[in-house]
Amino acid sequence: MGKAGQGRIFVAGHRGMVGSALVRHLEAHSAGRLILKTRQELDLSRQADVEAFFADKKVESVYLAAARVGGIKANNDQPSDFIRENLQIQTNMIHAAFQAGVTRLLFLGSSCIYPKLAKQPMKESALMTGSLEETNEAYAVAKIAGIKMCEAYRRQHGCDFRSVMPTNLYGPKDNFDLESSHVMPALLRKFHQAVVSGAGSVSVWGSGRPRREFLHVDDMAQASCHLMDLPAETYWSAVTDRCSHVNVGIGSDISIAELADLVARIVGFQGKIEFDATMPDGAPRKLLDVGRLGALGWKAKIGLEEGILQTYEWMLGHWKEISAG
Repeated sequence: MGKAGQGRIFVAGHRGMVGSALVRHLEAHSAGRLILKTRQELDLSRQADVEAFFADKKVESVYLAAARVGGIKANNDQPSDFIRENLQIQTNMIHAAFQAGVTRLLFLGSSCIYPKLAKQPMKESALMTGSLEETNEAYAVAKIAGIKMCEAYRRQHGCDFRSVMPTNLYGPKDNFDLESSHVMPALLRKFHQAVVSGAGSVSVWGSGRPRREFLHVDDMAQASCHLMDLPAETYWSAVTDRCSHVNVGIGSDISIAELADLVARIVGFQGKIEFDATMPDGAPRKLLDVGRLGALGWKAKIGLEEGILQTYEWMLGHWKEISAG
């Protein structure tokens, strides 16, 4: 088989924000045949079902975007769910892909894999050099295990299993539930509701001081497909067998306070923004070093303000179902 964009391609987690962006990109640019399964059709936490699926479908390449995800509160409140479900999914998928002779697999992780106090910007080599952020430690451990599992299968079996570590993602199909969402969709919803209700103030979790990097999910999908399609000799000459993942981000960040101001302006909220310092901040800063990504020929294209506006318009177009959820 040639490029990973050809042949039979399984996008695991295709209904999620990242998975759906991958499907949009692959449908627009790929000559391959997409294989998509809902959770009702294929439960990735069930090993026998996953192995039977791979044996039957003769998949050639896999984008492993399926995962249990959530914001600070969800991760902090449900650590056993986050570590168990993510370990189950990725273990079943990676091993079944190996058994079935899958040509290439891309595992999608998260920037929370890096130590809480990692030197900024965070290089790929910072992995496992310090303690993790406590609020999402369980999720991070699962994602680290996924990276190391891909590396182990390459070292022992020669599998071309690659990993990408995206920064904070946002965009269409994000989770706008205030109890479990990440900061970007939470701010969009809070400020929109404040405008609609005529509220004079909006409360934002934390001190506002932490800095975060944000990448539009369509850029993430494009970067993932770019890295997946690189010839094996190109990809593996740029990484090492024991540090094989690639950071995917934009290389710049913004404070939560600055982000709140930007979202408020885009939404049209003119009231007071109050920060609730009793709520957790998470890591003080999370900025990725994207030098490895740039050397492999890719950089982000969607600006933050443009991306937030696009996401806000998507939210408004789906507001009935979002507000009912």
